[in-house]
Amino acid sequence: MQQRTTRIIVAVAVVAASGVLTATFVSSGGKGTADAATELNQYVPIQQVQPNVKNPAPGAQASTGVFTVDCGTNGNGKFSPDNPVAQPGIKNGAEHLHDFIGNLAITTNSSNADLDASGTTCKNGDKSSYFWPVVRIDKTVRSGNDAQRALAATTPMVTCPKVRDRLPAVPARAKRAVDDRLAALDRGYAAANKRMATSKGHIDAGLNASVLADLRAQRTRLIKGISDTIAAAGGGRTSGMVSLVECDTNYDGMHAAMRHSTASVKAGLAASSQIQCPTVRDKLPGVSARALDEVNRNLAELDRQLSEANERLISTRGQGGKNFVDNAILGPLKAKRTAVLDRIGIAISRSAARPQGLEALAGCTLTGQPQTQNGQNGQNNQGNQNGQGNQNGGAAAPSAPAALPDPQGPNLELPNNTGGIVRPAEVLIEYRGNATSKVVAMPKFLRALTGDAKPISRGPANARATWTCSGFTDRLADKYPICPAGRQVQRVQDFPGCWDGKNIDSTNHRDHLAFADTNTGACKQGFVAIPQLRITISYDIPSDVQTKGQFALDSFPEEDHNPFSDHNDFINVNSAQTMQKIATCINKGKTCR
Repeated sequence: MQQRTTRIIVAVAVVAASGVLTATFVSSGGKGTADAATELNQYVPIQQVQPNVKNPAPGAQASTGVFTVDCGTNGNGKFSPDNPVAQPGIKNGAEHLHDFIGNLAITTNSSNADLDASGTTCKNGDKSSYFWPVVRIDKTVRSGNDAQRALAATTPMVTCPKVRDRLPAVPARAKRAVDDRLAALDRGYAAANKRMATSKGHIDAGLNASVLADLRAQRTRLIKGISDTIAAAGGGRTSGMVSLVECDTNYDGMHAAMRHSTASVKAGLAASSQIQCPTVRDKLPGVSARALDEVNRNLAELDRQLSEANERLISTRGQGGKNFVDNAILGPLKAKRTAVLDRIGIAISRSAARPQGLEALAGCTLTGQPQTQNGQNGQNNQGNQNGQGNQNGGAAAPSAPAALPDPQGPNLELPNNTGGIVRPAEVLIEYRGNATSKVVAMPKFLRALTGDAKPISRGPANARATWTCSGFTDRLADKYPICPAGRQVQRVQDFPGCWDGKNIDSTNHRDHLAFADTNTGACKQGFVAIPQLRITISYDIPSDVQTKGQFALDSFPEEDHNPFSDHNDFINVNSAQTMQKIATCINKGKTCR
């Protein structure tokens, strides 16, 4: 069994007696620098992990049924480095690749209406989106020193969702007040990065947590103020704004010094591209009251057109010749967008000067591919790239890092996330009950996540052990498992099963949900039980690859494939009728699909 040096690593151990996960940062000489003080084995024979899974005994009011959904195993190859839950509106925000199953149209910019109109890979019509980081096999040697050198030269930053290009049309009489708050968001971002710069060259999880908490509080106030101002001026209530509050730590600078080569990897996967279009909302002036509804309808139509085009890109992959996407998708999309942009200009011009240059926003391009004639080279990703995704008003983002690359080559590689992708052999999606009560239907468009992609840079409080082998699901490890012959490598990812009864998202994407008590199974006060989602992903990985430590999770650069950074994300797009069917099945103690 090959041992790997722990790079920029957090030492994590399973405490067998209690089943509790503990985490300890190993610092360098008291300077706050994460350091490989010892060699830690990131792979463990599953037999060496003691049983640690607790299942509370069901009470008299327990809901014991299970509803299973078959959404496939990403056979259509929908891969993306977007994370629409944790980094909405930020292109390549995950910095690593996700498997996506279920909803076909979803991208980081998808609205709820877009999700609801999408097709799906799920056999029962479930349009929910389920996505998790891919596993790769890479038989080349990874150097821990590469990550350490890259970190030493990196100034950490924060990444924040853009607000301006996610707003509805802004009423003319609210424009100045909205712009003032957008400018305040920019100033908060700049101040946060000034604080982050004090930890150049090392990871300070405590500082990161403090910066993010302060920024969250400021952005919560300002974004609510923007929403209230638009509503008071007759623009109606904005939706989904809470999802734009949370910012994230950003070690993008590490990418430049880390390996990004596809030369040693055999071809095998079709490219997973995405259509990107110029943003429109942030280019509009204040809109008169009489034009608001018409402009907003047309903005929603632009969203719908892009969503449909991205879905068609997935469903027609492999069809036609080399010009198929240009002729069948990008060309018609440009024509449709031209017409809608013209309608927006006409609506505004009835009571104010017509905005200039809207027609230049019609062309879109295909990411990860050479730019095309229909794509309006040089314009397509303005405001969508990571480096520019922190701009909230009109001012340039201070010291923004360069945009991250799209996935490269036949294996869709990203810096330090290289090797062939392992397709899941099976994905089991289960909705489960609660040990102490009946469940209520979860609300449509509920956002949920489990685990934490950044236990090193944010701390391990939300990280969860997920790794096991088939036949050993009574134990979960925070290390990569080495399985007995004939057993599959598995990831068992449980989502929170308790809901606050009101919100579909929260400022940190977590507070509206909670895990049930591990001993009793009860939800905490003020929360109700909902169908608890469990996703089990199984892989056929050769035994020699396991024992040599040659498979690993895609991750953020500072996490360096830490198995404890495993995570999973979910957006519920089940119809109310289907979700009630799921809840009824569970409450009656049945097994359904």
